[in-house]
Amino acid sequence: MITSHIQRIAILRALQLGDLLCAVPAFRALRTTFPNAHITLIGLPWANTFRQRFSHYIDEMVVFPGYPGLPEQPHDPVAFSEFMNLMRKRSYDLVLQMQGNGTLVNPLVLAMEAKYTGGFSPKGTVPESGMFVPYPEDLHEIERHLYLLKQLGIPAAGTHLEFPLTTADRDSFRSLQLPCEDYQYICVHPGSRAAWRQWPPPYFAAIADHLAEQGWKIVLTGSNEERELTLAVKSYMRFPAVDTAGELSLGGMAVLIKKSRALVSNCTGVSHIAAATATPSVIISMDGEPHRWAPLNTHLHCTTDWTRHNDFDRMLIKADQLLARTDDRVYHRA
Repeated sequence: MITSHIQRIAILRALQLGDLLCAVPAFRALRTTFPNAHITLIGLPWANTFRQRFSHYIDEMVVFPGYPGLPEQPHDPVAFSEFMNLMRKRSYDLVLQMQGNGTLVNPLVLAMEAKYTGGFSPKGTVPESGMFVPYPEDLHEIERHLYLLKQLGIPAAGTHLEFPLTTADRDSFRSLQLPCEDYQYICVHPGSRAAWRQWPPPYFAAIADHLAEQGWKIVLTGSNEERELTLAVKSYMRFPAVDTAGELSLGGMAVLIKKSRALVSNCTGVSHIAAATATPSVIISMDGEPHRWAPLNTHLHCTTDWTRHNDFDRMLIKADQLLARTDDRVYHRA
């Protein structure tokens, strides 16, 4: 459906880390089909660092100035007017709406006046054009965007995630001077952007103690804003733990996770880093949407929908089973 003469592409996905990581397979598919195109990500301010990490897929980042009804950031009318003038001036060949089901933002992307505009439309509504497809509620987030591209004639280039590591990332990790060897510790990440998506600290402490009792070192991870959470988990624990909250860059945390035996976390950005670095993980889904966000490799990752199965003892069994069945994979994450 899309011609090969596409030179300028813009993608609207002004969301957080996990959302962007799950879109990487779609970015890879676009780059594979259009190797010489200039690809722009329209994202939140923090995503400048994401673009730098994924510069092999994304050439440029344009900051999205917010839009009425979208919760990710406040709407700035003046900045929005300048943004829209820029989008129209650039005369994109293709603009893709990967923000959501399109209820709010489809008029916005159409107003950018690209040669082609595609994306999702709300289910049950008439698509804006032949390049808009009904939003598939039942697909995983990774597969959802690949489905969109497939409808536009752009084939997938794999469903695997990526998280390229840099020298700066490794330097950040080394600065931690972690008092344990690679693959001899387990990362426990109790944070998540929304408090309602966080498993209670006493549960994280109890599963960490269970693993520590088996001889594993426990490393608590989190951002500087999540320090209170990691301190709370540590206060509930009977065994010692190393608290690294706020001590590492995002890339340094990714190295820490990659070199760990496993990760225990909420369903949040770091769970996708574990998927990208092939680190075994026990993931607790508090939003009832594991079908959308759980890592696709169910051998390497164990996801529990806590809204349906809130049995803590079952979580301990799942963690033990994961460690037992992934033992042969530990040293294959070079």
